[in-house]
Amino acid sequence: MSTPRFLHLPPGVAPRMIETPQGMFAALEASPVSGVVERWPALLVPGLTGSKEDFIAVLQTLAQSGRRVVAVDLRGQYETPGPDDPAAYTCAALGADIDLLAQEIGDGEPLHLVGHSFGGLVAREAVIDGRTKFASFTLLGSGPAAIAGKRAEHARKMIRDIPELGLDHVWHAGFEPEALANGVPDDIIAFLRKRLLANSPTALRYMAEQVVTMHDRTDELRQVELPTLVLYGEHDDGWSAETQSEMAGYLDAECVVVPGAAHSPSVEAPETTAAALIRFWNTAESHFTDIRPTPL
Repeated sequence: MSTPRFLHLPPGVAPRMIETPQGMFAALEASPVSGVVERWPALLVPGLTGSKEDFIAVLQTLAQSGRRVVAVDLRGQYETPGPDDPAAYTCAALGADIDLLAQEIGDGEPLHLVGHSFGGLVAREAVIDGRTKFASFTLLGSGPAAIAGKRAEHARKMIRDIPELGLDHVWHAGFEPEALANGVPDDIIAFLRKRLLANSPTALRYMAEQVVTMHDRTDELRQVELPTLVLYGEHDDGWSAETQSEMAGYLDAECVVVPGAAHSPSVEAPETTAAALIRFWNTAESHFTDIRPTPL
């Protein structure tokens, strides 16, 4: 579970709801505090037990590079409502949601897409399906197939416990003790509890099932001609550093390892993560000189 270190919104960052043909999506939207929007926008997709708040620490810095940056809650996640239909929470269905969001946010411009952890598997579906023109794709602490190690064990436990025992049990039996052991401040613990319990139980259960069963689509992603970045913490315990490095090599993607970070670089090393994203985005845009956006 990504654990934000603060919850106050920096200057230039505000909550909003984004309307799509699939319904409303809760978001945090960042715009430059100074200067103008002159570069292409970006869409940030959180992981399984996360939310848009996982990106709070990077939003202002990313926006100051001259772009609109939007972080969202997936369908059924925290403040975005979702149905009780398990089919809504496959990676393919959630990827189709990303297409709709990208088209709303991009408004005709190519858009930079970032997916963290499970969000990377979801965002990958949107890249592969070819419905949307993206400017670049970043896999942030995300691998080629099912998650491994203790995070896979946690996901399987949620799959078992949610239908029988409910989200309150999942919180008290797992997430709360972990947060207390890590010395998380009381206000952040209160947020983590509120966020977990606000999830659709159906969504969380079936997203967890997806993250432990997802097959490798690296071959298909490789066929998409799109600037790609693989960015991860050197101590990632979701997908190993070796697995992500090998994936980057196979994709001929740029690879950035964030020193000192684990599974959530945007929380654990926000300035390093933001700097890597901005440099990558600016380089990707330089390859589209014939269709660069006009400054507002």
